[in-house]
Amino acid sequence: MELDKILAISKKPGLYKLITQSRGGFIAESLLDKKRISVSISSNVSVLSEIAIYTLSEEIPIKTVFSKIFEKENGNLTSISPKASKDDLEAYFFSVLSDYDEDRVYASDIKKVLSWYNLLNEHKFFDFKIKTPVLEEKEE
Repeated sequence: MELDKILAISKKPGLYKLITQSRGGFIAESLLDKKRISVSISSNVSVLSEIAIYTLSEEIPIKTVFSKIFEKENGNLTSISPKASKDDLEAYFFSVLSDYDEDRVYASDIKKVLSWYNLLNEHKFFDFKIKTPVLEEKEE
């Protein structure tokens, strides 16, 4: 999964894939509708590989958070809607990342993470493996 080519652009819905650089910025393609847009260098853009979630002890890269959601959901989309209530979102996120910092990670951040996860999962961006329990063979 190459999150260094996936962008979140302020005031634009969804995520974008970096296509190429241009004179005044770059060209990006929406993962939602495949439309290409020109993004100026002055736009507020975040590269997903550089986004992290605050925990009580450290910052966890978003790729790790996506991996934990992927494992919890057995590779499926989230079992909770990103539009769920604040309490439901927080409870779900707590089950994924039990030590996330509730004072610095807001419900709006959780909505974004879940929306991004679902969008990336729909487009098969994840190369995570679902961990299956290893059964020990009994000695006879």
